[in-house]
Amino acid sequence: LPIHIKTKACLGYALVNLETPDAVQSFWKAFDGYAKWAVPSKTIGKVTWGGPHQGLMALIERYRNSPAMHPTIPESCKPLIFENGRRSRLPPPTKMPITP
Repeated sequence: LPIHIKTKACLGYALVNLETPDAVQSFWKAFDGYAKWAVPSKTIGKVTWGGPHQGLMALIERYRNSPAMHPTIPESCKPLIFENGRRSRLPPPTKMPITP
């Protein structure tokens, strides 16, 4: 979940890249309108198509050089990739990310 770097507060959204149309359909059905959070909240899950970055490679290219990847950012605040339910590493930046 994207977070505010200074406050560590969740920004209230996530970017999820699903690999197949079937996965999208079942995720959308399960999560859109979801409200049974472990912590009491009035928040209701909403699923939308993201843009302009669609697909895993587009998201990797978007985030690998972003300020979120700057060496001063704690690992706990950096973007994550999961493959088959296991954490994977983002490829290293191709240039030095700007200081946030």
